[in-house]
Amino acid sequence: MKKYVIGLDYGTDSVRAVLIDTENGAELATSVSYYQRWKEGKFCQPEQNQFRQHPLDHIEGLEKTISDVVKESGVAPESIVSICIDTTGSSPLPVNKEGIALALTPGFEQNPNAMMVLWKDHTSISEAEEINHLARNWGGEDYTKFEGGIYSSEWFWAKILHINRVDDNVKNSAYSWVEHCDYITFLLSDHQDLSTFKRSRCAAGHKAMWHESWDGLPSKDFLGQLDSSLAELRDRLYDKTYTSDEVAGNLNLEWAAKLGLTTNTVIAVGTFDAHSGAVGAKVEENTLIRIMGTSTCDIMVAPNEIIQDKTVKGICGQVNGSVIPGLIGLEAGQSAFGDLLAWYKDILTWPVHNILMNSNIIDDTQKQLLKEEIENNLIRNLTLEAEKIPLSEAVPIALDWVNGRRTPDANQELKAAISNLSLGTKAPHIFKALVNAICFGSKKIVDRFEEEGVKIEKVIGIGGVARKSPFIMQTLANVLNMPIVVAASDQAPALGAAIYAAVAAGIYTNVQEASQKMGSDFEAEYFPQAEYVEKYAELMSQYQILADFTENNIKSKKKLIVDSL
Repeated sequence: MKKYVIGLDYGTDSVRAVLIDTENGAELATSVSYYQRWKEGKFCQPEQNQFRQHPLDHIEGLEKTISDVVKESGVAPESIVSICIDTTGSSPLPVNKEGIALALTPGFEQNPNAMMVLWKDHTSISEAEEINHLARNWGGEDYTKFEGGIYSSEWFWAKILHINRVDDNVKNSAYSWVEHCDYITFLLSDHQDLSTFKRSRCAAGHKAMWHESWDGLPSKDFLGQLDSSLAELRDRLYDKTYTSDEVAGNLNLEWAAKLGLTTNTVIAVGTFDAHSGAVGAKVEENTLIRIMGTSTCDIMVAPNEIIQDKTVKGICGQVNGSVIPGLIGLEAGQSAFGDLLAWYKDILTWPVHNILMNSNIIDDTQKQLLKEEIENNLIRNLTLEAEKIPLSEAVPIALDWVNGRRTPDANQELKAAISNLSLGTKAPHIFKALVNAICFGSKKIVDRFEEEGVKIEKVIGIGGVARKSPFIMQTLANVLNMPIVVAASDQAPALGAAIYAAVAAGIYTNVQEASQKMGSDFEAEYFPQAEYVEKYAELMSQYQILADFTENNIKSKKKLIVDSL
């Protein structure tokens, strides 16, 4: 009997399931479900950097997508041998002692603080600063040293500390906190003891300061100096962590019935989308995998003998086994990539939503058709015009920090800026400047890896931006002065999760073998254009000047004004 696996990939806006043939990685069926509450903007306050998601969006999407692929494929349920879940992160969720999400219990159904704190939520900037200050000054272990030396407001402890300080009810009612990938894995598994449940190595190591050298999470002494509630929580979390090629449990009876599967289906330990995406793209040593969507994650793997005791500064962590068991997983990324262009699109379409849609000149059908035409063609037309603008023409210089800076050197307080505007600056000029900015931000990450001795010989792009925008990919090749290949799969993270699932089920002996057999082929390659590389290097120097000025002057002057009021 042929054997199949399911990769379940939770993104920012939707969840998708893919059913994969373990022999060759062929995709038999796929299904996508968009988060309805999230789509309606519920529980979020973008002006305050608050982004929360209700777990029902994820549970409903889970049931729909897996049920769909099981039915669509027509394969025998008993031939689906394993499931692995990947999610965004760090996206922690408070739960009760039974592991039920607090937002699913009476009294918390509409409380954003009881919901998943999405990766892009930056309400805990001050708490992250406290963690960094304490780590450097408390006289004990610097628990941030394997996290790039800077703890981010996007991560586990900072988010929990913030919620505990602003919501006593949640603080007192939450028995524990789990990452999104662990929560969905626990939900499906027949292992229902939260205290012994297998937590994800990649989530714990990259976001929660877990490390083997100090036998797990930061000490209660350290956490207690931040807040006594964190020290108490420490006892209700975990010491050991597990890689995603391991078995977390079997599919429980309740979910087997809902999904049309059997309880023989293995549930693998959960993972993050960037790490599974790298596996889906056949990550190897000296290869940088760029997962390019709303934000970016940049993933590399390196052997222990190369990294040894060295800590790579300013990245999002280095963790043994987080991507491929036996190798050190290295993570970096940008807080906004596609999001920067989406922000610009929202600005340009403001008249559509606020003037056109309220017009009395045309009927509602015409309004809707015009709205859809503009929204569907705006980025494409901007791209066509931006491509025509020669590099010799005055193009603004922009920063990509519209959602803060993830790496190198996390600082979520930073804001974007734009310079060199004139009366001759048109919409395509600004669009080109923003594309340049996200590519320059990418170059800073590549430079940091190489400055720290991590050699990059190959770049692989995956995700929607990589596959849909030749303009951005060619610009990136010119800025990096490196060739870039693009993975053919639309579902690289889900495919990578399926690869982990295949190893957990015993189909393959290790992740490298499974990745080479099941991983994505490549559909395009972009080479640096010699006539443009030098000019982009000049523009990169202008980006650096603006970045230095903004970071060192704008923030300090703003603080001086606030302090004087």
